[in-house]
Amino acid sequence: MSTLSPTVEAARRMVKAIAPGAEEIGYRMERPRSRSMMWKIVRFKAAGSDVVGIGTFEDHSTIYFYRGRELDDGSGLLEGRGKQMRFITLRSPADAERGDVKRIVRKAFKLGGAEPHAAKAPARPK
Repeated sequence: MSTLSPTVEAARRMVKAIAPGAEEIGYRMERPRSRSMMWKIVRFKAAGSDVVGIGTFEDHSTIYFYRGRELDDGSGLLEGRGKQMRFITLRSPADAERGDVKRIVRKAFKLGGAEPHAAKAPARPK
């Protein structure tokens, strides 16, 4: 997966840091011919269920949540109107490191039955 965009790689690193025990499953999908179709790259499973996936379009990437409807907290961060799935648009590697994005990913893994790694609190000066 070394030819992936820096945004996809940043999203993968972030998910793996939050849920190191999650099973990473690569899709065997060729790059789509249509600019409007998502290229599904990888999904992560925990406790036997799909939790999050990462895909990309020509000009942005997406982290999508299989039980996203249950994660919606009214903040407007999650997009989509499907029966279950929701997604977050990532336009740069920095988007994958945002605190609100990480919070939703942790919540997704907790909902999926896995105990995600908690964020490290900043060191307090002595």
